[in-house]
Amino acid sequence: MSAATDVVRMPVPPVREREAIGLPGISAFFIGFFALIAGVALMVTPIVRNPDEPNLTVAVAGLLIVIGGVIGLRGLFTVAPGEARVLQFLGRYTGTVRKDGLRWANPFSTRAKVSTRIRNHETATLKVNDADGNPIEIAAVVVWQVDDTAKAMFAVDDFVRFVGIQAETAVRHIATSYPYDNHDEAGLSLRENADEITEKLSLEIAARVQAAGVHVIESRLTHLAYAPEIAHAMLQRQQAGAVVAARARIVEGAVGMVELALAKLAEQDVVELDEERKAAMVSNLLVVLCGDRSTQPVVNTGSLYH
Repeated sequence: MSAATDVVRMPVPPVREREAIGLPGISAFFIGFFALIAGVALMVTPIVRNPDEPNLTVAVAGLLIVIGGVIGLRGLFTVAPGEARVLQFLGRYTGTVRKDGLRWANPFSTRAKVSTRIRNHETATLKVNDADGNPIEIAAVVVWQVDDTAKAMFAVDDFVRFVGIQAETAVRHIATSYPYDNHDEAGLSLRENADEITEKLSLEIAARVQAAGVHVIESRLTHLAYAPEIAHAMLQRQQAGAVVAARARIVEGAVGMVELALAKLAEQDVVELDEERKAAMVSNLLVVLCGDRSTQPVVNTGSLYH
């Protein structure tokens, strides 16, 4: 990641995730429930025992216990699997709860939900120029997950949108850094070195989104093609290269077959040919073997030289 980090320098996040101070929810629920019962009992008992002159001190104490129980029960909240709760008290980050189930924390704190599930982001099909200046269309999919909830909440405004924009920026940068096809030259190309290019793309995206507490699991190119205005010309170039390569392979095989035929004729002493007739024979064999259409044989009814 060092190469990508040298290019992309993100600021240091203001906070990092830490575990919040809290209690298991079941214990807190029973404590609050019994507090409510005890408070109500203290409020009712003086009135029942002495309706004319109730003990107001005991009744007020019971009322305060009821209020405390209600406030304590407000601290209960649930955490679903694949989810975390980011706690804030008076605007200050106090910790994150990741353990799922019923939990309890400071009832006066705010509890924001943050999904920690694995997500996909597919970029739109982008039209950019490659390293050779050719317009191409490119798109990618990024698999990512929130790794630090504090960074995701407080380092950026919207971490989901942030990941999307940074992913598209990285795709554009990678597309402009390498040619679509290197045409048998040294170096990486987008079409021929997909594994190396996707690895570099993953590293660059990871470097760009690490400030938001996001972990990039994988990224892959999902679309790669020349732009429509030059696609036909580039297709003709690729076809011409394929035809040249095929012809070279055919000629190489034909020369080998001609050499074998001449060697067999000389070895078995079938016919003796001078240099001129050998050249004619080689020419005829190459025409037959290298032609892309079937040849029409001509039967010589005269002598070998006429």
